[in-house]
Amino acid sequence: MGSYFGLTTLVVRDYDEALGFYLGVLGFQLLEDTPLGDGKRWVTVRPRGARETALLLARADGPEQEARIGDQTGGRVGLFLHTDDFARDYERLLAAGVVFEEAPRSEPYGEVVVFRDLYGNRWDLFQPADVSPAYG
Repeated sequence: MGSYFGLTTLVVRDYDEALGFYLGVLGFQLLEDTPLGDGKRWVTVRPRGARETALLLARADGPEQEARIGDQTGGRVGLFLHTDDFARDYERLLAAGVVFEEAPRSEPYGEVVVFRDLYGNRWDLFQPADVSPAYG
């Protein structure tokens, strides 16, 4: 097997609060939640059906990391949630109370809409152009 991204760290305020959003709202699955001592945990989640890349939810440790919560990419979209059914997932997230910054739009590369997670990190819900578009 070649190389691939296994984990991407996302700094969070609280493990259980983050799990409530990523599992309960986004519908991700919990891969691991292992205590490491001193209140630290190894917590990984990923979208259902994903095989490789997952998020490591890392509780902020100190003021410098706390200051990065919700803005780890300097205000840019930094996370991209791919879907094979844009309309289904957009409607499901909308009904779950996810905050969208715009209306869904069609781009040459696919269907896209920007949303924010519970901390303010910007995400794209994205259906590539090579998958049937849901919005035109």
